Amino acid sequence: MVDVNGVELRVFEAGDRGAPVVVLAHGFPELAYSWRHQMPVLAAAGFHVIAPDQRGYGGSSRPEPVEAYDIHALTGDLVALLDHAGHAGTEQAVFIGHDWGAMVVWHAALLHPTRVRAAAGLSVPPIPRARSRPTQRWREKFGEDFYMLRFQEPGVADAELAADVRATMSGMFAGLSVGRATLPDWISPDEFEYYVAEFRRTGFTGALNWYRNYDRNWETTPQLAGATTKVPALFVGGTADPIAPTMNPANAREVVVGPYTEEWIDGAGHWIQQERPDEVNRILLAFLEKVRQ
Repeated sequence: MVDVNGVELRVFEAGDRGAPVVVLAHGFPELAYSWRHQMPVLAAAGFHVIAPDQRGYGGSSRPEPVEAYDIHALTGDLVALLDHAGHAGTEQAVFIGHDWGAMVVWHAALLHPTRVRAAAGLSVPPIPRARSRPTQRWREKFGEDFYMLRFQEPGVADAELAADVRATMSGMFAGLSVGRATLPDWISPDEFEYYVAEFRRTGFTGALNWYRNYDRNWETTPQLAGATTKVPALFVGGTADPIAPTMNPANAREVVVGPYTEEWIDGAGHWIQQERPDEVNRILLAFLEKVRQ
């Protein structure tokens, strides 16, 4: 447990503290536990790996104000973790995120450029800042029933998801996997119960508050219109990811103007680092070797 950026985060570490740093940022509804297949492999390859339960999740703080979960707080948490691990000041790290964690990582490269050695996003590519308010754009493109719009009203989705946590988590994992109507075979019963126990204890409000800041994030980052990053970047996607249509990796080059690699894992769904750990690890290790300091 570490105090950083006004919150307390539960942080998992692997590898030697003097090694090059890799920070892993999970998505929704996940935990640092989602990186269980990557942490020992990256540590064995000579990296100091840091994976937090991000604010609102697991054993970390869950502030009440919705605005406590804006992109400035989320990126600030990751940079503060880098400082806490003994890499204060100008020290850099490679930041790797999945799902919402990828969004945080891409923003960290833009908002904290001196601290990011390289950036990688799993399932979510780098995308340019929207030209209009996000909720307005979703209504026009996807309609009122779009899930991120349904997440906007405090309390509603929170109660729905928490009413039966086991059903919520199995629906998430199975629904965004490939051809699964029941719990997918990439997660064991014990691993699944870890998620159920944590979200049963914490609920989903902290996690949903990330979504409730989409408009605020857009309003408070006008400087990111047309902003680019030169850091080496990697995107890894699954060809069978159901959320892929909501993203457009074709626009990645509007954000990333430095070395950029795009990798697709055939037949993989959304939970890519848990579904296909060996392939993801191979891709990440190749990327990390290229950018190793």
